[in-house]
Amino acid sequence: MSSDEVREFLATNSRAVLATRGADGSIQMSPVNAGVDGDGLVIISSREDTAKVKNLKRDPEAFLTAMNDDFYGPWARVEGTAEILSLPEAMEPLVDYYRRLAGEHPDWDDYRRAMVRDRRALIRMTIQRGNVFNR
Repeated sequence: MSSDEVREFLATNSRAVLATRGADGSIQMSPVNAGVDGDGLVIISSREDTAKVKNLKRDPEAFLTAMNDDFYGPWARVEGTAEILSLPEAMEPLVDYYRRLAGEHPDWDDYRRAMVRDRRALIRMTIQRGNVFNR
């Protein structure tokens, strides 16, 4: 499968599990909402103080499994490297993330305040390998 097929799947299926490596080498997994930005990178919003963000700052290798809303059926697996965008640089990419996954927000000023209050960051993951599977 091509990276384009993975991006196409992720553009309409945001429910996913992100796997990162802990400091002791163990696997840490987190349920996330993932999308794809205009550069073709997988994007995930997270609080700056979460294990996944701390793990990716130390070791950028990441693995993602995305599934459709019905759970059974097509799903995608992605391997890649991730970078963390922190505020204030992350603000406009976080706005883009929201728009891609949920559409327009009713109050963008409130959204921006919430991103600062919650210390949000944006995880951007390259797709080095990926597949879409059909059950």
